[in-house]
Amino acid sequence: MKIFKRILLLLLATIIIAIVYNYPKLNILAGYSAKNTASSVFLAGRTLAFTDSTDNNFSPVNLASDQIDKEKKIAISSAFNLLTRKAIYRKGLGTVLILDKNDETAQYLSPKRLKPDNTTPFPYGNAPQKDSILKNIDYKKLNKTVASIFGKRQTRAVLVLHKDQIIAEKYADGFDKDSKILGWSMTKSITSTVFGILQHQNKLNVFDKAPIASWQNDERKEITIHNLLQMNSGLEWDENYNEISDATKMLFLEKDMTKIQENKPLVGKPNKSWNYSSGTSNLLSGILRKQFTTHQTYLDFWYTNFIDKIGMNSMVVEADLAGNYVASSYAWATARDWAKFGLLYLNKGNWNGEQIFNENWVNYVTKPTPTSNGTYGAQFWLNAEKQFKDVPKSMYFADGYQGQRVYILPEQELVIVRFGLSWFDENVFLLGILDAVKS
Repeated sequence: MKIFKRILLLLLATIIIAIVYNYPKLNILAGYSAKNTASSVFLAGRTLAFTDSTDNNFSPVNLASDQIDKEKKIAISSAFNLLTRKAIYRKGLGTVLILDKNDETAQYLSPKRLKPDNTTPFPYGNAPQKDSILKNIDYKKLNKTVASIFGKRQTRAVLVLHKDQIIAEKYADGFDKDSKILGWSMTKSITSTVFGILQHQNKLNVFDKAPIASWQNDERKEITIHNLLQMNSGLEWDENYNEISDATKMLFLEKDMTKIQENKPLVGKPNKSWNYSSGTSNLLSGILRKQFTTHQTYLDFWYTNFIDKIGMNSMVVEADLAGNYVASSYAWATARDWAKFGLLYLNKGNWNGEQIFNENWVNYVTKPTPTSNGTYGAQFWLNAEKQFKDVPKSMYFADGYQGQRVYILPEQELVIVRFGLSWFDENVFLLGILDAVKS
């Protein structure tokens, strides 16, 4: 009997230790599930059942149980009934995890949006494109390549744009041309573009020192905006989504996501220590906020001078509780609108005759960052060292978690968009498209 009691006590102690040890992870687990559920249902218009069976259906997130309040636009996720997180929808700002009860009723500003152009044909408006058959396209080969990454590879959307025309477009069941899809870290490339526009308007110089007051009495004062855009500041950062890390704490536990990277020490030297950091992208969002006299003008600028100006009217860049755009991770838009983003770069900043950013900005974002082994520019990924061996070195792309991509191939006049829930053989896929599109 005593042995039995000792076993029970040991088992109980083991369970208690396991709960205490893993409790912080439960916070992240439930937080991810609540945030993703809220955005999928209230921003992208999907059902809870669809979201749980797809977007949230991977370990350990699928261990959380989710429910929604359609009237209040709230998602609630529980981790084993031990910890519950709640995310709310805010018009114009997307969804956000709340940290206390006051967050549910707090007042907030929303960005002013431009009216969509529904009369001009795609891509410069939202009306149907003027179709024509391009003689240099092997459509059979092209469509076969596009179809090859659906099914088991969990692709949701592929769109191929060539010479201002959609030459291939395919969607998985449950998705179509009007479906908003999360770009994850492709949002970083959106953020970089805002800097390019401000530079074009002579409102900032990316080679200036970063305007961070807390850095002015130590070595961090030498860090430039340029260093931050290239993720080459030398600042400490842990980008790990499998554990409690700087990245997970920022996305799921912070009210103001622009601050966590600001408070990190130097562990390297500016321009000599490349380190991928979502915290840096959100710090850049905070720097952008400093360029405007009011929070409203900060919110509006992203849309009126960029996103809506080029007709990406479906896009929503979600904000944190402090009202800052989550520049690292949370931009949603249709595949067609993401393709417009790629086209803006393909056209070197010119949008239907208007220069949105200087054409030299493309050279800037595609210049390899020192110590990145030729893989990274200014919030864009590169093929400068032939990471994709059968694809031109000049190709560059916006990159997001689980294989969200906007590829830009200047020499071939191609923009290729892919969305899904898993990675795939990008080199084979891109080579197939290149073989089908002969210049």
